[in-house]
Order: sequence, then structure tokens, then C-alpha cells
Amino acid sequence: MKAIHWLTLLLLLAVTKGTLAQEQTVKFSAADVKADLAYLYKTLESAHYNLYAYVSNREHDKVYQALNKSISTDSLSLLETTKLFQKLAATGNVGHSEVDFPVQPYISFAQKGGSVFPLELAFEDGAAYVRKNHSGNSTIGVGDQLLSIDGKSIKSIQEAIHPYLSAERLYFKDAKLEFWSFPRLYWSVCGEKKSFEVKLKKTSGKTETRRLEAIPVMDYETKRGGEILSTAPSFKYFGTIAYLNPGPFSSSEANGEERFKAYIDSVFADIQTRKSKALVVDLRNNSGGHNAYSDHLISYFADKPFRWYSSFRLKTSEVLKEQTRRNNPQEDDYTKAILSHRNGEVFAYDQPIQHPAPESKRFKGKVYVLVNRQTYSMAAVSAALIQDYGFAQIVGEETGDVPTLYASQFSFPLPKTGILVKVPKGYIVRPNGDETLSGVKPDHAVRDHLLDEEDEILSYTLETLLKATAPKQ
Repeated sequence: MKAIHWLTLLLLLAVTKGTLAQEQTVKFSAADVKADLAYLYKTLESAHYNLYAYVSNREHDKVYQALNKSISTDSLSLLETTKLFQKLAATGNVGHSEVDFPVQPYISFAQKGGSVFPLELAFEDGAAYVRKNHSGNSTIGVGDQLLSIDGKSIKSIQEAIHPYLSAERLYFKDAKLEFWSFPRLYWSVCGEKKSFEVKLKKTSGKTETRRLEAIPVMDYETKRGGEILSTAPSFKYFGTIAYLNPGPFSSSEANGEERFKAYIDSVFADIQTRKSKALVVDLRNNSGGHNAYSDHLISYFADKPFRWYSSFRLKTSEVLKEQTRRNNPQEDDYTKAILSHRNGEVFAYDQPIQHPAPESKRFKGKVYVLVNRQTYSMAAVSAALIQDYGFAQIVGEETGDVPTLYASQFSFPLPKTGILVKVPKGYIVRPNGDETLSGVKPDHAVRDHLLDEEDEILSYTLETLLKATAPKQ
């Protein structure tokens, strides 16, 4: 799972002003939008590994018909069009079947001086809490519970936003609401508002009502200070305890995998030189990626051969074959497997068993792996692998993403509008064979108050599990 980094967004706002000025007025005809909606539904049926896994064909038909009927004008904006496709792709409640947040309309909105809701929210146990206050109103504190906006309960607002978010469970939908950010999604779904009447429950228990002004998008993006997901690796020591955040298991660079492996090699060489007795691997706020990255990391503290699944099956389709021919001109084993099977055929796709690193290089001390609700895709699958094989203990909170899942995502553009759709072509079962629709549940459960300045999970691991001094926050 990937998001535009806030700095990238600001650069786009600065350097693409001229080109986006033209794109601000992009409109699609009703005929083109309806044609793409029909194409999307048909292609989801043919390319998705199991479109009706959680939501029936009948329910999908109802959503499709309602969306089609809602196209009542002959000219639709990019934002309106994207939201239609988001809703259909998300109907099946599969996290890897999705249309991303409408970044281009958001940038256009910002350039025109648009403004958004000024409070950053985290969603915990069905409640919304203020984690960052950009409003300038100092009476609103971090930890205050937001009860309503303009007389509408937070629950009803969540229910309005959830249909646009692809996720297997409500817990995961709320994680994605944090991931994309509430102010952005509230604008996308509910439109721009210049001011808001908010009702809050203070940490003292007292209920108060406040009037807040919207803040410009550019101010919000600057004050937000970055996306939730980690984009860069981090390696350091807390005394004799080694701490590694490997970063995402992917790279846009041609030699990204090679560089990642070299970095991991250097980290464990340093750990060995320092004779560390314990290691903390941080997979929180991790977008996941490719197992070639995660397998290499895990091999350094694995004590037996391993594989990241107990069952991995793929479904091929014409749109997948087109994408495969375009992106993989060299016929490797994967390409041959996709192209050699009939459209619609499901087949097992096995990968080699992975082996631990040579014993002389392997870390043999205590290992703890940190996760939270923002641990996605291959990062969640890796945490499940580590737990199922007993390579380390998992600390934190249940992951939003599930380790038995419809994944192995690929993308295709819609023919008329060019909007990109992501769809899962595979089904992965975690190493222990459990197909329960559940996240990775930690061995040591610790609440993560996301977006605040405290690091509850790391502090617990260092102070309680490893009896070391926690870092100053």
C-alpha cells in the first residue's frame, strides 16, 4: 500500500500549477463514465480472484445499478467519477481491490485555495480522538474525543466514508481512514466547508461545543508533517539492544531490491560486531511490498527453513495477461505461468522454500517484532510468518490488514477515463493454514495511540520486555 509523501504533494502543487490548471476543468461525459463503470464491473468479475468472497453477486448488482442510475448529468468531474469507481471497487470489502484517493482533484482543489477540516483524528475502539490540532483553538486538546461535526455524529460520518474504502473489516476501514487522513476524506466525500461546529468530550469528561474555521490545504499538509507510513529505514541502538525499521519491502528504483539486501547485510554485520543480545524489528506503519525483501530480512533470525504462505494460488485473466506482456517482456517463470493458463483458471503458484542465513552471520539473540493497525500487506504476512514459525514474539496491536488474504495486486486503467484500478489476482493463506478473517494478533498486546507523540509499543518492549531504558519522546 502506497501514499503520496507530503513533500511530493507540496512539490506537485508548486511545479505542476500550469498543467493542472487545464486538468481542473476535465469533465467526462455520462456515456463514457457509464461505459467505464460497466467495464469495471465486468473486469472485476473476470480478474478479481474471488469478487464475491464476502459480498454476494446480488449485492454487487444492487450497488452497480444504483451507481449507474446516479449518473444523471451529462458532465462529471474527475472527483465525481473517481468516487463512483471507488465505491464499486470497495463493495466487495477486499482491501486489495481499490481505486485510490483522488489525489489530482485534491491538488487542484488546493491550488484554488480550498480548505479542509483542521483536526487530525485517530479511531480507537469505535471512537474518534483528536491527535493533532491545527485549528489554532488551544482549548481543544490532544486526546479529546470528537462526538459530532455540524450536528452529525462521528459514527454517521464514518458510515458515509466507509463505502469508499476497500477493507475486509470495519477495523481496517478505520485504519485506512487514518492512513489517507480524515480531513482529506471528509472533503472528498462531504465537500468543502468553511467552518464547523464540533462537539467534544474532554479528557476530563466534560462535553463542550466549539466553532472551528477550515484551514487551507497547503497549511494542513505542511502542519501534518508527513504520511503515516514509514518510507525510510532506520537502524540504531538502545544500549545493547539493536533496533531496526527496515522500511517498506519495495522500491521504485531499478536496483532497489539489491540495495535493500545490501543494507540488511550491513545492519546484521554491525549487530554481530556489537554483540547485541536483543533485536527489535519495527514493522509498524509499513506498506508491505515483495517477499524477496522480507524473506532476506527474516533469514537473519530464522532458525529453520520457511515460506511466507501455506497456500498461494493465482487466477489469470485477459487483462492480467495484457499487463504481464507489457511489464514483463522477458519471460520468467511467473510470466510463463500467467500466460500459459486459460483465462479464469485458478492455479497453485509455488515459490522456493527460504533458508536461514549462514549460521556464522545469523542473529541468535532475543527478537521482538512490532506491529500496529497500519502494518499492511506483505508486512502483515511477514509478521504472521515470524509468529507461525516461532522466530520472534510479536508486540503491539492487531494489524488492520489480514495475513490470509486476497492479494498479489495488479492494476489496469479504465479505457475511457484512464482512472487506475487495483485488483487482487491471488489468494494467500498464512503459514499455519488459518483462514480466519483476522489480523495478526500480537503475543504482547499494547495499545498504540496513533499520531500522538508517545511511542507506547516501543517503550513497552524496551522497558518491560527487555528491561532497558526507553527512548525519550
